[in-house]
Amino acid sequence: MITLAVLAVGYLLGSLQPGLLVGRLARGIDIREYGSGKTGFTNTLRTVGLPAAIFVVAVDIGKGIAPVLIGRLLFDDPWAATFGGLGAVLGHTWPVFAGFRGGRGVATSFGAFFAIAPLAALIAMGSGLVFLTITRYVSVMSMVGVPLGLVAMIASVYAGWLEPQYLIFGVAVTASVEFNHLANLKRLLAGTEPKLGQGGTPRAPHSA
Repeated sequence: MITLAVLAVGYLLGSLQPGLLVGRLARGIDIREYGSGKTGFTNTLRTVGLPAAIFVVAVDIGKGIAPVLIGRLLFDDPWAATFGGLGAVLGHTWPVFAGFRGGRGVATSFGAFFAIAPLAALIAMGSGLVFLTITRYVSVMSMVGVPLGLVAMIASVYAGWLEPQYLIFGVAVTASVEFNHLANLKRLLAGTEPKLGQGGTPRAPHSA
């Protein structure tokens, strides 16, 4: 019962979309009609600007941290923490408050990762930033960093530093992030993926 309650809290928190808020307040637009059509950091940066994007990523990370801490600190229950984190990522990706059209869940996944296994999260972020610096593709940062974070999480469980229940979170979130980047992978292979700093443009109907 506790696990389901924390899952629900995580999903509702994840469904909050700061990207939509800053898009409407700053420019009077729905940022999902621009660039990638998502509501996270990268599309906010391209359509609204850096200060708004920093606000968005901070809130999105916090959405991942909060339900995990509720499960870990309030209930001392790794299952509740696991499903709280999963709920937040699901809510961000398919938000009930925004017509089930959200973001890819990378920042929210990082927040939950950090609350569960800080070292694994820092490894994911550090390795991702290396690839971002080399390629200037945010999608590459996410597609490489998150799986490496999972590898670090597996090592932490093997070493006895982390409860094995959290592997459910790690595997599910890694699969979700990779699935949500399939369109990016296709653009990378086609040479059409925009690099960091390139502006957002209105989306064509039915564009990915």
